[in-house]
Amino acid sequence: MGANSSSISELPENEYLQKLSGSEPISENDPFWNQLLSFSFTTPTNSADLKLLEEATISVCKSLVEKNPRTGNLGSLIKVFLSRTKELKISAECQNHLFIWQAHNALFIICCLLKVFISRMSEEELQLHFTYEEKAGPSSYGAECEDLIEELLYCLIQLIVEIPLLYPCQHTDSNWWKWLCSWYRGRYSGGVTSALGDITYSISLEAVTTLIVFLSCQLFHKEIVRESIIHRYLMHGRCLPYTSRLVKTLLYNFIRQERSPPPGTHVFQQQTDGGGLLYGIASGVATGLWTVFTLGGVGSKASAQLEQCSPLASQSLLLLLVLANLTDTPDTPNPYRQAIISFKNTQDNTAFSSSNPHAFQINFNSLYTALCDQQKSDQATLLLYMLLHQNSNVRTYVLARTDIENLVLPILEILYHVEERNSHHVYMALIILLILTEDDGFNRSIHEVILKNITWYAERVLTEISLGSLLILVVIRTIQYNMTRTRDKYLHTNCLAALANMSAQFRSLHQYAAQRIISLFSLLSKKHNKVLEQATQSLRGSLGSNDSPLPDYHFWEMSDCLHFSETKLIHAQDLNVIEEVIRMMLEIINSCLTNSLHHNPNLVYALLYKRDLFEQFRTHPSFQDIMQNIDLVISFFSSRLEQAGAELSVERVLEIIKQGAVALPKDRLRKFPELKFKYVEEEQPEEFFIPYVWSLVYNSAVALYWNPRDIQLFTMDSG
Repeated sequence: MGANSSSISELPENEYLQKLSGSEPISENDPFWNQLLSFSFTTPTNSADLKLLEEATISVCKSLVEKNPRTGNLGSLIKVFLSRTKELKISAECQNHLFIWQAHNALFIICCLLKVFISRMSEEELQLHFTYEEKAGPSSYGAECEDLIEELLYCLIQLIVEIPLLYPCQHTDSNWWKWLCSWYRGRYSGGVTSALGDITYSISLEAVTTLIVFLSCQLFHKEIVRESIIHRYLMHGRCLPYTSRLVKTLLYNFIRQERSPPPGTHVFQQQTDGGGLLYGIASGVATGLWTVFTLGGVGSKASAQLEQCSPLASQSLLLLLVLANLTDTPDTPNPYRQAIISFKNTQDNTAFSSSNPHAFQINFNSLYTALCDQQKSDQATLLLYMLLHQNSNVRTYVLARTDIENLVLPILEILYHVEERNSHHVYMALIILLILTEDDGFNRSIHEVILKNITWYAERVLTEISLGSLLILVVIRTIQYNMTRTRDKYLHTNCLAALANMSAQFRSLHQYAAQRIISLFSLLSKKHNKVLEQATQSLRGSLGSNDSPLPDYHFWEMSDCLHFSETKLIHAQDLNVIEEVIRMMLEIINSCLTNSLHHNPNLVYALLYKRDLFEQFRTHPSFQDIMQNIDLVISFFSSRLEQAGAELSVERVLEIIKQGAVALPKDRLRKFPELKFKYVEEEQPEEFFIPYVWSLVYNSAVALYWNPRDIQLFTMDSG
């Protein structure tokens, strides 16, 4: 580093890095640190460059790992960083105006080193590198040395929650910030708020990134890490009082979606008189100063991804998800999760519960808007799931929104493009729908929202359709995709549960939605017949008879089943799964007919048009009871259509159906229990969510790269 390195390839020979990783201890007061931290370096932003950075500096890191127990230079670097941040917060009259710059640079180096250290050693070994004590000579290390890990974590959290991002003079009462703004205005004309916003953006991003790195030990363990030194520091002691402020800040970072500073932004301009702020300590690097803060650097082209998103918002959300999924300790529930499940709207004036000291308030309207806008990312969908499932305040607010389509449509798009999404993202989107459909008000309101020209729905032009009908179409399409591709029973179950929850409130179903409901039943019926035929042939072959009659398969004896080979038993298992799905579809149709038949003439029309499909299930022992109502409706309306004569137009048939719906004797329809399904997390949800969250970090984090060969928590295709 220092003033001499400007590219990754030069780093291994850099004299300052060699000294840092060398055999000689460096005091925290040594002028060396000003030289090391005054560097002009383009921060890598993509995996390829990050891989090159790690490969270029691996020799330096290995040397530091080997020699740091004797030199304590990592601890010295951390103490230098801590001293710079203390100046940042309390030294309004400090003569060194480079403290923000050097604090960022120090943190960048610390983060790079920590990432290597954590991937190569246990937490106990890591702790030893933080507890170096000088054996001889003057040093600030000693028996009274504070725990540097906790001190660093505490400092990072303070940086995140206390440094304003934009227009700091207008958004804080901090005297030192006001002084700094005033100083800049006196020094430079214009651009002060943008300049300070840029630099605080960068150091905030680096602080968030370093916290993620601190927690990344989970990546290198196959099992869920339940006891951790880092976890203990974050959930107890000095960091604990900052829980709600940290969660709130990370949420607001996500809400604001502030873009990174544009490449080429310069704060510290060289003065024409040759004086200038930087001359004296680092005059040789003035023109390259801001390359470190611009995520792309002067003269380099920022990636399209970074131009379209906010690195700080994305990184903050990832950290929030990691913190929320830390496992509880035996004596303390995860305080970050407690904060997430209990925060309230800023317009909510009710008192906070004394049982949760981590509750806070946040603007729900801004949060809702951000959630609607960001659902293309896995992590935003996962956040939405967590809030709907665990925070009753958010769930109540969302369900009361009159623009619920802004949230539901992005979720439907995720399911519609199921081929392009990973399975976890699809699951989260589907469970969100399931949670929403637990509310009867939601199920009614979605049929009142009329949508125009759904361009992403390609199977058919939908010029006008209700949100409810579109939801049905997308869920049915997901079921059909699953039947032909993934064959995941879990996916089937949740899709059908969402349809079942809505079925009693189906209203004015679009004719295409009604057709697709019956078409899905037709597809299931054909698959049922095919599997039944295969199972029967298998049983005949096992019994050595192709001609003798077999009993109905529902009455096969266990002794018959024992004749099956393992492959043939799969047919029976497939048959059971299909029959469960068919049963659920019949219950959904029956629920609509018994609760809202008069509101859904298109469904009755589709039912009559395909009435032959239901004949084989009329006397079927698994469906006989539920078929009574469907058979009654088919018979009733078929009779009325026969009385009306042949060759009726579609309009005339619908008119007869509407008239008949009023005349149908409702007391003849058998009552069944209301179809209601509630989402419940399985036991030990961390076994699913922790690998999922870390796969998102691994694949999505900005300016972070881990060697895939080192990852133990998940396989590379699991994300």
